[in-house]
Amino acid sequence: MPTLSVILITRNEETNLRDCLASLGGLAQQVVVVDTASTDGTIAIAQEFGATIAQPVDWPGFGPQKNRALDLATGDWVLSLDADERLTPALQAEIAGVLEKPGNSTCFAIPRLSWYCGRFIRHSGWNPDYVDRLFQRGSARFSNDLVHERLIPSGAVVKLKNHMLHYSFMNYSQVLQKIDRYSSASAEQAFAKGKRSSPLAAIGHGAWSFFRTYFIRLGFLDGPQGFSLALANAQGSYYRYMKICELAKASQVEQKP
Repeated sequence: MPTLSVILITRNEETNLRDCLASLGGLAQQVVVVDTASTDGTIAIAQEFGATIAQPVDWPGFGPQKNRALDLATGDWVLSLDADERLTPALQAEIAGVLEKPGNSTCFAIPRLSWYCGRFIRHSGWNPDYVDRLFQRGSARFSNDLVHERLIPSGAVVKLKNHMLHYSFMNYSQVLQKIDRYSSASAEQAFAKGKRSSPLAAIGHGAWSFFRTYFIRLGFLDGPQGFSLALANAQGSYYRYMKICELAKASQVEQKP
């Protein structure tokens, strides 16, 4: 039977990593953890599971860091996971079946069911949420994006049926922290690619993000969490475009003699 490597990138994930790795059961022959300056028990947990561990000193962004993990994989197939994701027994069995009989496919997308501050979100643009994660080693690489990286497969992608559980946000403090981190990273990425903005554009993008999430994508059916999620999307979009404005101003100051 073909072998499987599971790859993860981590930073201070001791609250998530053990449950993530335990959910693999006996599916993987290798676990690869590429860590960025963790100060908690992340490395110790990875060692408990016999992981191949790398700790580069720099942070090149999500895409390049995942490619570092991919380069350490030795299995015939690779499953890329985040520490806050879990395989269900049904998904384990489905992946095992794919490894045994993949057919002509080299990449598979897994539907993800995400948790947001007290409930799994079934609308709001979060479900169905297919992510390309299982692939034949050598058939795909991750994009070099600083944030919102994606897998770039060489062939067609086949969808699996069973969900992966994604415990993305356990509380609202995590939501606020991620809004700040991701809006900064995505603003830097967009500015580097030539994107420019204005306060009016930031307001427009934020308002549209809320309307799309809450009304068009039926976020109101997700209860109070649906409203919070729509608001968080609006904030993330608004601050992303405002931070692009800040980067443009800072760049103009630096260019002045």
